[in-house]
Amino acid sequence: MSISGAGQTAPSETSPLLRRPPRLHEVPDEQSDVASLHSSSLSKEDGALNAPRAGERLPYNDYTTIDWLRELVKDSARLREVHSRGGIRGRFGSWWDSAQGWVAAALIGLLTALVAFCVDVAVGLISDWKEGYCTRGILLDRRSCCTAGSMPRGGPNQLERANRAQSGSGKDSCQEWIAWGQGDWGRSYAVYVGLALLFGIVAGNVTMLTRAKLPAVDEENSNAEGDVDVSDGTTSPKEGTAGDEGGKTMYMAAGSGIPEIKTILSGFVIPHFLDLKVLLVKAVGATFAVATGMCLGKEGPFVHISTCVGYLVARWFPKYGVNDRKLREMLSVACSAGLSVAFGAPLGGVLFSYEEISTYFPRRVLWKSFLCSMVASAALKQLNPTGTGKLVLFETNYGTNYEPIHYLVFILLGIAGGLFGGVFCQANFFWSRHFRKHNIIKNHPVFEVALVVLTTAALQYPNRMIRDTGDVAMAKLLVDCNNPRDDSWICVEESKSDTRVYLFWLLHGTLIKLVLTIITFGCKVPSGIIIPALDAGALFGRLLGQTSFLSNSISPGIFAMVGAAAFLAGVSRMTVSLTVIMFELTGEVNYILPFMLAILTAKWVADAISVDSVYDLAQHVLEHPFLDAEHALALVREREGTAGDLIPPRRTLEEITLHVGHDYKVPVSVLRVKLTQLKARGLMDAGLVLVNQRGICHGYLPEAELEFGLSLLEEGQIEVDLLEGPISEFVDRTPLTICRDAPVEMVVEMFGKMGLRYLIVVEEDTARMLGVVIKKRLVSYLDGLKQL
Repeated sequence: MSISGAGQTAPSETSPLLRRPPRLHEVPDEQSDVASLHSSSLSKEDGALNAPRAGERLPYNDYTTIDWLRELVKDSARLREVHSRGGIRGRFGSWWDSAQGWVAAALIGLLTALVAFCVDVAVGLISDWKEGYCTRGILLDRRSCCTAGSMPRGGPNQLERANRAQSGSGKDSCQEWIAWGQGDWGRSYAVYVGLALLFGIVAGNVTMLTRAKLPAVDEENSNAEGDVDVSDGTTSPKEGTAGDEGGKTMYMAAGSGIPEIKTILSGFVIPHFLDLKVLLVKAVGATFAVATGMCLGKEGPFVHISTCVGYLVARWFPKYGVNDRKLREMLSVACSAGLSVAFGAPLGGVLFSYEEISTYFPRRVLWKSFLCSMVASAALKQLNPTGTGKLVLFETNYGTNYEPIHYLVFILLGIAGGLFGGVFCQANFFWSRHFRKHNIIKNHPVFEVALVVLTTAALQYPNRMIRDTGDVAMAKLLVDCNNPRDDSWICVEESKSDTRVYLFWLLHGTLIKLVLTIITFGCKVPSGIIIPALDAGALFGRLLGQTSFLSNSISPGIFAMVGAAAFLAGVSRMTVSLTVIMFELTGEVNYILPFMLAILTAKWVADAISVDSVYDLAQHVLEHPFLDAEHALALVREREGTAGDLIPPRRTLEEITLHVGHDYKVPVSVLRVKLTQLKARGLMDAGLVLVNQRGICHGYLPEAELEFGLSLLEEGQIEVDLLEGPISEFVDRTPLTICRDAPVEMVVEMFGKMGLRYLIVVEEDTARMLGVVIKKRLVSYLDGLKQL
């Protein structure tokens, strides 16, 4: 479908009755269905909006939307057709239609586990290369090299033994593993930093392979005849507007992918974001990015990878491949597999998809998510990438219980986690909005990656607790030093009478993780925020546990565990799902209550500092549209508003209104002009409102269907009958309407709960059409309220 078009002079039709001029805070209209370009400039002044050159351009014009209701009707029609078939073929068809979702869910879980296994093994190998190599084979990581095929099953302690084996110290010394520096700290340091920098450059350049520009209106044609001008004299074009050649730039494999997935599951479309190429680049890029040791994790990328798998698998099944509503159900199912394989947390994966990702999660999706997550976790356990043979990633067994006095400490950890989360969200938002706007960073993202890797490697190598990748560092920090059999480096340091050096490294690690995580999140490499937040919380919790009062009561590892949960809660604002994830990560059932206490406290404190979570702010930074009905209602309740506030400007109404007359016949030339005007503003999921001579709405014709219908017309055809013929099949004759004076809360609820794509605003007395509200107009209106 073509998404660029030439601007044309407005046709002679006038807009239907519009009693009052647009309000100053009105946000312009029009959606886009399969692709378009984000960040659009527009004037909010009445005079500019009604000027002849003020072709209205909504934000988010580079994103298209789906119509949940129409997709529901389409699926119901398909289902009736399947059930109407008789005989054995009909019964088999009905059975297969019911089984497709379960088969797809199981297949998604299995394929996700296979990809996760490859990434986990590759990360372990490549990250170990920074410190040495195995004489038994260059493709053996440190653990495999030193265990000689008979690996002890020691959970976190096993990782620490492997670390000691690398340096040749301790009773678990490994002769087959050769450190690069051979005891020379300076040479080891240089090799570590150099290889980390190399891996970072590889990760950055691989990610650049998914650089793409979302389609946008053609710049040359959009200014034709002065009809549509992005810089209409009041604003200047900015990056990502239609004034930029080719449209908004996106790096499909960069970041965690969770903000984009939330956008997709809320009903918007990001072209090619879930393609096979993105999946492969995400997996390879995440491998090298995590191997650098940067403050990022592979958990977020795993969610993106599993969603790509879900998209590719769902397209094999007709039930999901041809229906956007059903497809998004399967994408929600796939999200659960991503976190399941990342943490070995099948229940947490299901709850994560429900709480953090999906906006539409009926019970049938819950059941299929349960199956998908279970299959993914079971398959990964059998594949055994960590060599422990266990599903629990950070298994602990402290063997002690907490006292009522410790509740105060857990609350303190929650407060610290909330402060970190709130400050992190604001600081990262500031960093992304300012530092990354410099031309040298914006135009050379790999250069930024190299700077961050160089800084991270240089600062982290001296500290043995944060030298390794995030998951290995986390395992070290959860060690129980009350176990006399554990002689890890942390336990040796904690057993000394003078622990000032050890406390310095704990404080050093905490501060380094906090600062580096702020500047790392958002780099153009596959990256997640979960593991870095857990590491920072674990370091702070271990540091807090060194006080004389606490160190004599229970293991400091308990405070590291609870602190990790609190810090992640402050960043992500997850609650129920995070509690379950922490329980599954550590296997500590007895500490569910401390988890809940710290997580809830962290959320309250972080919400007081920054209402939005890191994923919500990332959507703002990346300029992705997202409609969260719950948060939207909280916004609109603070001020009175009506559906009339969302009526588009007069100029827009003139262009989207089609007068059909009593016979419903319209000249083809008029339809083509109308289509051109929509396309000239990049409004690929807008449409035409069909009204009669009295201004009463008689239907809605979406732009994509209009363009397709015009392509079906015979050459030379002069007139189109909207009651019969090819275009009549695409007219929605029952569009939902709302009165102008209805509270805006009703509009939010209708879009949020029903998944509307457009809503007709009518006059309460005469039912005459006054305007159209589309999802992007509503989202833009809500964005404006946040800034008031």
